[in-house]
Amino acid sequence: MTIFNPHDEQSPIILTVPGLGGSGPSHWQTLWEQSRPDTSRVELGMWDTPHRNAWVTKLDQAIRSAQAPVVLAAHSLGCLAVAWWAELAGQPFSYPVAGALLVAPADVDRPGARSELGGFRPTPAKPLPFPSILVSSSDDPWVTPERARAMARNWGSLFIDAGAQGHLNAASGIGWWHEGQELLDRVLDTASDRAGRIRSAAEARSVLAVNATDAAQAHYLGDRA
Repeated sequence: MTIFNPHDEQSPIILTVPGLGGSGPSHWQTLWEQSRPDTSRVELGMWDTPHRNAWVTKLDQAIRSAQAPVVLAAHSLGCLAVAWWAELAGQPFSYPVAGALLVAPADVDRPGARSELGGFRPTPAKPLPFPSILVSSSDDPWVTPERARAMARNWGSLFIDAGAQGHLNAASGIGWWHEGQELLDRVLDTASDRAGRIRSAAEARSVLAVNATDAAQAHYLGDRA
């Protein structure tokens, strides 16, 4: 599948990467796909019986068929697919992936984790070669706050504590998830720097971290920043 950018070849497009079971009609990923012309889903297939190599291959095909730089918006096991893609595929900074929003990553290494997650063990620990924000809830049944923070440190992601909102999915009642859209805009702003000022992934992560003026930052971080 070839993904065309409805704007221009320099503006990033957004690819959503769902997790186990896919994302249903009330999930924020689905709602974003329906409301944003720059957003499409990566059809990983085998949603209920995921296979790591197959998912990474599908993700790689979607990224490389895009007609513009890509920003990934991943959820749950989809975050692990992104991390494994970065681990296995390798890429220069900014293209084809210019940034990522990683939401509620599943802890595939925890004792008692669902058997369907086993193929994604161990969790990759190398820094991602693009700037990213990792958002996690304090009462997510799929990952503890400590483990989510460790993933963010390992991946070089800016960590956002979303408070007690479960798995940040449709069951969390967040709907279109405006705060998530504002965080996505931060990633897009960093990815869209056309003046050539950002020359490395490390510099882009720094820009992403200091650009903390939007409502999502105030809503989620507050005094915790």
